[in-house]
Parts: sequence; C-alpha cells; structure tokens
Amino acid sequence: ILISVSCLCAHAETLLLRTGARVRGGIVFQNDEVVIIRNAEGARFQYPRAEVEQILANDPEAEEAPNEQKEDDITVSKKASILLEIAGGFTSVSRENVGGAFSADILVGTHHIGDRHIFAGGGLGYHGIYLINPFTMSANNVFEKYNFLPIQAALRMPFTEKKHAPAFGLSLGYGVALSKEYKGGVYAGMDFGYRCQVNPKTAIGVMFYVQYQQVTKQVTNNIEGNEFTNYAGRNIVTFGTKFSFYF
Repeated sequence: ILISVSCLCAHAETLLLRTGARVRGGIVFQNDEVVIIRNAEGARFQYPRAEVEQILANDPEAEEAPNEQKEDDITVSKKASILLEIAGGFTSVSRENVGGAFSADILVGTHHIGDRHIFAGGGLGYHGIYLINPFTMSANNVFEKYNFLPIQAALRMPFTEKKHAPAFGLSLGYGVALSKEYKGGVYAGMDFGYRCQVNPKTAIGVMFYVQYQQVTKQVTNNIEGNEFTNYAGRNIVTFGTKFSFYF
C-alpha cells in the first residue's frame, strides 16, 4: 500500500466530503485509508479516505474561521436585556412657560428579534419637569413643577447590524401624576442618534429625543369675587439628549 504523509502547512486546506460537507483546517496526516485534519481551535478530526471526495488547497467557498470575524460585525447571542436611559433637556408649554426636564427610565425586554439587535419591551421611570414663566415674575407664579411615573412600551432599533450604527426609538405610554394638583395623561417619545454594540450583550447609545406629555392641571379663577375651580389641559414638549445603556 502506498503511504504518503504530509505535515501541517501554514495555509489551510478544505476536505470536501462525499456528503457535501466541507471541513476546513490543516492536514496533519493522510494515507490511502485515513485523513486527519486539525481545525483553527486545535481540535483534530479523522475521516476515512473513502469518505473524502476531494482535498482543496484553496477553497473560495470556505467560511471564515471564528478568529477571522470582522471587527465591525456583531453576532446576536442574547435574547433578554435591560435598558437604562438617562435624559435631560429643554421644555416648553404653549410658548409661555419654558424650563428644563430630567428623566430616568428602566426597561426590560428582548434584545433579539430575528437576526437583529432590536430592543422591544416595557417598563417605567421618573420624569421631572420644571417650568418658569418669564412674563409672570411674582413669587407665587414663577415656578411650576410636574413629576410623572411613565408606564410605557418601547422599541429601540439600529439601522444596521454593524458595531457602530445610527439608531432610532419609539416610546408610548401613560404618565401617572405624582401629585394631586394635576393629572397625568398620554406620554410619547421619539429618539434619533447613535448606538455602539460593544459586544453581543452590551451596547451604549447617545440619542437626541423629543417627548410629549399630556397634563391636566387644576386652575382656580376669581370672577367678580367668586372662585371657580376647573381643570385645564396642557401639552408639554421636551427636546434633549439621552444616554442609553443596554446590558
């Protein structure tokens, strides 16, 4: 029997099996009865020669080895995720009241829809809105403060599956008022910005957002010496910057 032995070469070969499967690695031994190949992880596999249809030195259809993965490609591997968002911005109400806003939200959901890093879930948070009326400078009317507990559903999605990608987000829910002086209402938000997928389990984002919160406030009017109390609706719109942490 003719026996031939080959040493492991610097380049990789591909075994084309009669089943159609391809095995990529470096051949460490072969004769007319057996072929032994070692893959990129160092594991050795032995195949009967009768099962090997062809040995290819250069296989254009061979897949990249795991250590040849492009740095910019991130593999989806985690289905559940927690999303923490911290935001701050500028608030305006009917062009009369202006001020600032701060919010912190924690959301729980899936981070894997299909083969994409799409976050879909829900949660709650805290939103504080502080307003000042520049046209009313009396001590009792300068400042207004609104605090809400938003209960919301959220969607966060990058445009591509690259490590660095533009992204957008949507939020919809109800802002529960944390005071008896006003009532909450519909809450909605939209984000646009940048997300970096640090690894399959972790991502960070910097987003610009616009947020809408509906408020119903108790108002007391004095008409001819008589006080009348009713509720007036207000629409609070906030613009700002949001920092997102997926883990």
